Amino acid sequence: MSKTKKGVRLEHISKIYQDPKTGKDFYAVKDTSLDIEPGSFVTLLGPSGCGKTTTLRMIAGFESPDEGEIYLGDEPINELTPNKRDTAMVFQSYALLPHYNIFDNVAYGLKLRKLDKATIKEKVTNILKLVGLEGMEARMTNQLSGGQQQRVALARALVIEPGVLLFDEPLSNLDAKLRVSMRTEIRRIQQEAGITAIYVTHDQSEAMALSDNIIIMNKGVVAQMGTPQEIYYHPNSEFVADFIGEANFLKGVMTGADGDHSLLDVAGTKVRVPAKEGMTPGETYTVVLRPESATLAPEGGLPCQVVLSCFMGSYQNYHVMVGDTLVKLTDYNPKNKRIYQVGESCSLVFDPESVHIL
Repeated sequence: MSKTKKGVRLEHISKIYQDPKTGKDFYAVKDTSLDIEPGSFVTLLGPSGCGKTTTLRMIAGFESPDEGEIYLGDEPINELTPNKRDTAMVFQSYALLPHYNIFDNVAYGLKLRKLDKATIKEKVTNILKLVGLEGMEARMTNQLSGGQQQRVALARALVIEPGVLLFDEPLSNLDAKLRVSMRTEIRRIQQEAGITAIYVTHDQSEAMALSDNIIIMNKGVVAQMGTPQEIYYHPNSEFVADFIGEANFLKGVMTGADGDHSLLDVAGTKVRVPAKEGMTPGETYTVVLRPESATLAPEGGLPCQVVLSCFMGSYQNYHVMVGDTLVKLTDYNPKNKRIYQVGESCSLVFDPESVHIL
């Protein structure tokens, strides 16, 4: 697929719907601006009703923005119908043609474009090889597993060589194990094809595994955009921290400074945390602590009491109370470690560099 890669740019896009119960207008997407690099894999992530699917459908042309402009490369596309846009969509439902075999399903878009038979055969054969369905051209789609149907849908979208490939929760109908293997395949195929991909999901692990960048949406606006690592380790709000991975939130009052660290009073105990610009003594701050970033020790940290101790094979799952705050811990490889039991008093210990301050 040697076509020029295209990026996508959204400039102050809004979509307004009417609430059928109240009759009042509301913003499904509000004043959203995004710049998606050519050849990158970007995921729109967020809870139901956050505006991610509406945003994708506006890029595809199935919805029209009420405000703002969408660009594909340097071309404004608001006025173009879906079939005139250089995009292809992979749907949640696959939307395959049941009376056609794999070859004819994949060739459908090429036939609409009136390509000659030899070109169609070559393109379909190449794309089936890419998605791992080589030699299955004559198989009917109703004889296929969910994962195979998903590959056919992907091949059908890729074969027309779109500038941008759009995915609307394509793995949500598959079982958990197949979802993991298919997301690896989707990433491999996207990288081999070098195509720009925009993917919608509410599954955070899917977003982390696939994306160059993640766009977290909440109530119609972009909450944060960044690499999976940036969003996981440096969330800009409690909403983002809580939505991507699991997070504990400890409140602490700043009491002073210690070199390039700040001192916080958390539940009556002083802890060192990385200094953040603008921190002021006497102010309350939130410490974001990931479950895997802390351990339990006999002493030397935040005093706590164990309220849950559960062996999960590869890790010991703990819930502890630090003052009035419940903290969840994931202690990996517990085989040769001391296991703390429910009711025990101990200390919550963490490296200051492993926490993030809000």
